[in-house]
Amino acid sequence: MKPMIDARDRDLIGQETAALQAWEPGPVSVGLVYGGVSVEDQLYKSKSPVGQLSSTALGDSLTELGLTWQVVDPCTPTFVQDLTHHDVILSNLHGPFGEDGRLQGTLDYLRLPYCGNGVTACAIGADKIKSKEFMSALGIPTPPWQVWKGVRDSMVRWPGRPVMVKPTLGGSSVGMNLVKSKNDLPMALAAALLVDSSPVLVEEFITGTPVTVGLLELPGGVVAFPPLATYVYEAEYYDADTKLNVSSQGTVSVEPAEFPIHVQDLVMRYACILWEALDCRGAIRVDFMVTSAGAAYALEINPTPGMSREANFITGAGLVGLSHTDVVRAYLHEALTRPAYDVPLPVPVFTGTPEPRDAA
Repeated sequence: MKPMIDARDRDLIGQETAALQAWEPGPVSVGLVYGGVSVEDQLYKSKSPVGQLSSTALGDSLTELGLTWQVVDPCTPTFVQDLTHHDVILSNLHGPFGEDGRLQGTLDYLRLPYCGNGVTACAIGADKIKSKEFMSALGIPTPPWQVWKGVRDSMVRWPGRPVMVKPTLGGSSVGMNLVKSKNDLPMALAAALLVDSSPVLVEEFITGTPVTVGLLELPGGVVAFPPLATYVYEAEYYDADTKLNVSSQGTVSVEPAEFPIHVQDLVMRYACILWEALDCRGAIRVDFMVTSAGAAYALEINPTPGMSREANFITGAGLVGLSHTDVVRAYLHEALTRPAYDVPLPVPVFTGTPEPRDAA
């Protein structure tokens, strides 16, 4: 396990950045996995200009690094075969089948090096319910919650105060609703179930400032970026419409959190605990709610942070002097210097093109 680097230690971060920039990945081919598998990614592709997509920013940085790369679309019938044509895989898929460990397990089976977290960290981090159970086991405060398992389950208990209803998998607040009345709860549960058929998380709503902390693995250690605070001016919370609306400038701002130092240190410490306990690699982003009294509640873990130029993770990296290209180089460094995954399993051989199969 690599040591943690204090974000205020600019000399050490400067040394790590210099070491990172001196490293050359070599003549490798990168498979950039991007496509509309999840509802979240489908919405980003349909609502965002091409220049604002993560795939565009990642491709630009790979080009700047002088690397050969190609987008590998998980929605094509030759997806698995296409993966094997590359030396290393960089994915920015979110939600089911991309961020939840299933893609990572496939890449392990194919013996393909890939950037970012492995099966365990992704499976727990992407699952909002399992994440909260994990946080509680580690003693990290998280809002009280209940789980609704679907239409055959009894209705959840109304706590007498507002709740956030969230699909288990997926991000960008898609399918998430703030519920203030018991009568509105059934509709919110049904909406969450449309996004993801897994059990639904019903979480007590904590009033405060949304905060996020990104962590990135550098050659000699892991740096937790200074906390970023999100201020929403025309909505009750940071909802999907605000996150996905490309014209939302002026209605939301993301800026360094101006909390007392002990509060900033608290959320960074919680994020570091989660990194170590999940045995993370590459990068993660952890979301919190900080109350006016300075209490911090962990909400979610993002095992595959968004990588557009305007993404919170990239903004956080900029606070410690790292560019988008530096972040991509760090991802590749971790993936290509990690010992190869090798276990005594049959080596997959592809001899034909699979036929497309309709969903059941």
